[in-house]
Amino acid sequence: MTNTAATKSETLRAGWRLRLGLAVLIVGFLSPLLIPLVAASGLSVRWKAIVSGALAVGISEVFSLVAIAIMGKSGFNYIKARFFDFLKKYGPADVVSRTRYRFGLVMFGLPLLFGWLGPYVVHLIPIYETHRIAVGVAGDLMIV
Repeated sequence: MTNTAATKSETLRAGWRLRLGLAVLIVGFLSPLLIPLVAASGLSVRWKAIVSGALAVGISEVFSLVAIAIMGKSGFNYIKARFFDFLKKYGPADVVSRTRYRFGLVMFGLPLLFGWLGPYVVHLIPIYETHRIAVGVAGDLMIV
């Protein structure tokens, strides 16, 4: 049986559980967006910290486990197969040209070099001293 046939049969078996599990999974991933509402609420500082911490760290993991339990093995395997198919389709190439490889090394190494040598050679690079934040942001974007 091919991989696509297996995923289609798994989808048919999952049915409503797959949709409900996806809804719970999405709600869990979006739960940290409620932190500003908690911060603006009239709760005490202690409860704000507890609820915000739970929304930021704990709740999304609990919702993920609940969603996987709702979807079952077939639904979870379907979601996993779709996710990894997406990564394979739009992920990085297996082989890159020498020019692309060297360009990537420069984009990765240059911000590290500037971050490491920056405090020691500020006086030698006049633009660096006046535009320190812009250089830092550009370096972070290059690493990403």
